[in-house]
Parts: sequence; C-alpha cells; structure tokens
Amino acid sequence: MTEHPFEDVSGTREEILEATFRSLREYGYSELTVDKIGSNFAKSKSLIYHHYDGKDELVLECLEYLLETYEGAVTDIDDDPRGCLETVLEYVFAVDSADRQERAATLFELRAQAVHDEAYRDHFTRSDQQFEDTLAGIIHAGIEDGEFQACNPDAVATTLVAIMTGTSLRRSTTTDLPVAAIREELEAYLEARVYR
Repeated sequence: MTEHPFEDVSGTREEILEATFRSLREYGYSELTVDKIGSNFAKSKSLIYHHYDGKDELVLECLEYLLETYEGAVTDIDDDPRGCLETVLEYVFAVDSADRQERAATLFELRAQAVHDEAYRDHFTRSDQQFEDTLAGIIHAGIEDGEFQACNPDAVATTLVAIMTGTSLRRSTTTDLPVAAIREELEAYLEARVYR
C-alpha cells in the first residue's frame, strides 16, 4: 500500500488535489478555503476556480482520488492472500508513522461531514463498501487456495473494517490507545476464524 498518495502527481488536476489535501491537513475542514488551497498550489489560483466551483467539490474530488489510489494499491490478491491481508493490517496498525496518523485524522474530520452532508455520506458509504469488498475478496481467495478456513468472507470483512475504523478513529481522537493490544486481539480473531 502506498505511503504517500500524492507521491507521483502529474497534471493540473492531481496538483490541485494535492494542494487540497495539504491544505486540509494544515487548516482542517472548518478553516479550509479555496484561497488557502491556492496558497499550497504552485500555479495560478484561477486554475482552481476554472476546474472547481468550491471547497466541497474540491474535497470530494480529493476523496475520490484517494479512493482510486487505494484501489490501485491492493493488488495480487490471488498470489498471497494472507500476505495481502497482513499488509493491509500492518498499514492500519503501524504505530511509527505520525504522517499516516495525521492523514487518518484528516479523513475522520471529513467523515464527520457525512453526518449532515449527503454527498460526504455517499462517498464514505461507497468507500467503506469498497474496502469491505476488497477484504472479502482477499479472504475468499484465501479460502479458495486452502490457506484460510471456511468462513463468511463478507462478515469477516465487515468485522475487520469496523475494528480498523474504530482503531483509527480512537487513535485520532484520544491519547494512549493500546494499539498493540488491539492488534493482538485481532490476530487471535483471525487465527480462530480465518487462518489455518
């Protein structure tokens, strides 16, 4: 999984989206303006207005870009399902990446918009479903290969996403979360329900 979703930006659209995400991290959603995005954009701010009508259109497009980046990052499911699943879990539960934790906090701030904004709710509903579908696909491939025991891939994927989302949320909003203990319990769940 890619550490930096804007590592290889090319073209005006991706540069605008990178500036949007950088600005979100710097100012937060409530303080974000197109002018502030423009201050993180190397080209003319008028290009932003040419392509986008306002802040929410930019933010939602940025979220779509991040989702597309994620889609491309999880590959080779059929080659090593357990390794692929472990990679996803390590990415979520890594304790040494302040940058990754800051990105997660930014995404949770945006997720909060879904409470009152249908466009954000639709995005996060699709995003969560895609993540669950990806994990279910990994689990199904592991069952087919005989690497995983028979289980309900959809139910396991839903459980994993709930645990990972909850861990990321609490990590973003509290101090001293026992991430290692959560990861250990999740591993025990996988050993009991999924792994052979």
